[in-house]
Amino acid sequence: MTRNVSPIAPRYLPLLILMFIGSGAAALIYEIVWFQLLQLVIGSSAISLAALLGTFMGGMCLGSLAYSRVVAPSRHPLRMYALLELGLAVSGVVVLLAVPAVTHVYTTLVGHGMPGILLRAAVCAVCLLPPTVLMGATLPAIARWVEASPRGTSWLGFFYGGNIIGAVGGCLLAGFYLLRVHDVVVATGVAVVLNLAVSLIVFLLSGAHVARSSDAQPVVATGAGHPDFLSPSAPARPAVAPPTRTVLAIIGLSGFCALGCEVIWTRVLSLFLGATVYTFSLILAVFLFGLAIGSSAGAALARHSRRPGLALGCCQGLQALAIAWAAYMIASALPYWPVSAAADPWAKFHLDLVRCGWGILPSAILWGASFPLALAAIANPAQDSAWLVGRTYAANTLGAIAGAVLTGMVFIPALGTQWTQQGFILVSVLGAVLLLWRSPVAMGALVLAACAAFVVPPIPWKLVAYGRQLTLAEDGSNAIYLGEGMNASVAVSETFQGARLFHVSGKTEASSLPKDMRLQRMLGHLPALLHPQPRSVLIVGCGAGITAGSFVLHPSIERIVICDIEPLIPQVVATYFQHENHDVLRDPRVEIVYDDARHYIATTREKFDIITSDPIHPWVKGSAVLYSREYFDLCKRRLQPGGLITQWVPLYESDRAVIQSELATFFAVFPHGTIWANDDDGYGYDTVVLGGVEPLTIDIDGLQRRLDRPDHADIVDSLADLDLGSALDLLATYAGRRADLTTWLTTAEINHDRNLRLQYLAGLQLESIAGADTYDEILSYRQFPADLFQAPEHTLEQLRTMQGVAR
Repeated sequence: MTRNVSPIAPRYLPLLILMFIGSGAAALIYEIVWFQLLQLVIGSSAISLAALLGTFMGGMCLGSLAYSRVVAPSRHPLRMYALLELGLAVSGVVVLLAVPAVTHVYTTLVGHGMPGILLRAAVCAVCLLPPTVLMGATLPAIARWVEASPRGTSWLGFFYGGNIIGAVGGCLLAGFYLLRVHDVVVATGVAVVLNLAVSLIVFLLSGAHVARSSDAQPVVATGAGHPDFLSPSAPARPAVAPPTRTVLAIIGLSGFCALGCEVIWTRVLSLFLGATVYTFSLILAVFLFGLAIGSSAGAALARHSRRPGLALGCCQGLQALAIAWAAYMIASALPYWPVSAAADPWAKFHLDLVRCGWGILPSAILWGASFPLALAAIANPAQDSAWLVGRTYAANTLGAIAGAVLTGMVFIPALGTQWTQQGFILVSVLGAVLLLWRSPVAMGALVLAACAAFVVPPIPWKLVAYGRQLTLAEDGSNAIYLGEGMNASVAVSETFQGARLFHVSGKTEASSLPKDMRLQRMLGHLPALLHPQPRSVLIVGCGAGITAGSFVLHPSIERIVICDIEPLIPQVVATYFQHENHDVLRDPRVEIVYDDARHYIATTREKFDIITSDPIHPWVKGSAVLYSREYFDLCKRRLQPGGLITQWVPLYESDRAVIQSELATFFAVFPHGTIWANDDDGYGYDTVVLGGVEPLTIDIDGLQRRLDRPDHADIVDSLADLDLGSALDLLATYAGRRADLTTWLTTAEINHDRNLRLQYLAGLQLESIAGADTYDEILSYRQFPADLFQAPEHTLEQLRTMQGVAR
């Protein structure tokens, strides 16, 4: 026996769609929060992200398939939907509370290689499968309120579109407010309240529509003659219905192309929009908005079309043109739109939103329309609506998982973005051919659509090199290498004067220019010379290898571990800087670990005398985890007694609040920390902060005697190239310490894992020029530290004079 549900009154329909909007908003807030929490545990490498994404979307796939098998059709659709929303609210709280416990177990058991990869997947499954299975079941649950016919299932397109509109709101709310102003606890609380509100309202709504028994009727909203519902005279099956397996294959290919292209477009768009957390939120919001528009349009078309399969095929053919449009716009047109360097960051976000929409909305709309059209193409009143929706959604989701994972881990590193996008164009044409092969006219049009693959341009090297500054970059260099890896796009350029620059993801990361060489070598030589006998060192990020190469010259060093997330950088990029990095990668003391650095530090059992990092800018999404209090606590636990740590603190593209946050967070863990300046002829450029397990005392004469030893001659030469050839020259870069800045740092925001406030502060300052003024503020508080430096009075007086500090 099945049961027939009494129709929902028309006045309640907007309310039900509103519930789906709230549900979608909560889902995206959860997604952003969970990804942030779990990336702190398992890292943010390509492998970790694949495990996260695969588990998240795989859970939704399982939920969509399992619902019709587990839940009997006799259960009231609205009440089941209300229970699923209640379960999501509970799951949101459980995941937030469970992650710390999972973190402890994971860091205790984890290893590297295949066991580590499997354990990462297990962690994701434990945390994400329960709630994502519930998420995946929501659409099949409500599907039983309508008949499995083209017109009936068109309502699912409207509900699906409303859900995605809510997701857009949740994405923007989390990315621009909840996590910027509050933290993951508040963001989770908002999502939980949304789920509870939806659950309560839908449950109350279901009470007015109690199911009644029927021996022969399927679950169907008959509509009582209302035109908004399926009526007895409506077609129950398309006039020409394509095979179900064909449609499922096509919607799977659609999901494959959609997520694959999203991976590529997110990477390329972030090059010239800036790889900040705001940029990623904007791109995701625009993509989801396009899906919502397309889903609503597809639902309206399926509602009245007798041949939804034909419309689905046309969508795939048009998609080939839309992908070519997006590829061309993103690589060859949008980066060159004029952007005022003096514009307010919020005004820039509006322009960035327009640029994203201009490039990717057409494709997103067509992908959104494909889902309701696929439902309508295979709808049959004899089917269980939940089973129909579950299979279609699962096929789309499985394709999306394959597209996202394979694109990031295989296609881009092996083929590059150009060839990969050309492949997606051909896959879209293939999907259209499966439905339109009987029409000679359509086939001719598809041949022309396939030719659009030749319009896809290669990624310009200057886009990888200069990103947002592309239109302002001087034409005084040539590319000598361009590569696209699993985690980043990289380039090496050479100026006409012979200087080499390393670029990653739209910004210059390192170079052989004097001011950059000085900073990179200070990060290495400073802790190595101030430590009495360093033997082991860990470098976070390889870059050009110059920081790591500084340690090669120190005779006491026995082990150098370099941890980098992108294999292309150590394997290729660093080889272009062999002279500057002393060919560090061929040194037998060096071990390279290809993993997320924070993940490595959290899971390794090894301790080091020195931990340092290559310059990694905090405004880059994901980098703020290398500036959090919890990260510095991890580093402190990995230091040997007497160990030292150095960290880069940039002054350019920063403002007072950003620099205060970086310094205050570091000093919260290393209260005896000191600041060392790398100024550019007095102009604040960047700094190095140095901390240790114990308070530091520097014997100036002892340091000079050490530099005078024959086995330190290469070190002296390395420093002398940068006007730091003596102990006094090096120590004259001293710029202050925590004791000097206690008052100045009173209002600083500590960067914690739970809020990662720094990435939101720094993300607003991509083109800020306020850092130099902040540097002058820091120097105004500086006092000469007589307890830090030990030397005869005349030596201290000389150092005081070199530092410009009044007695």
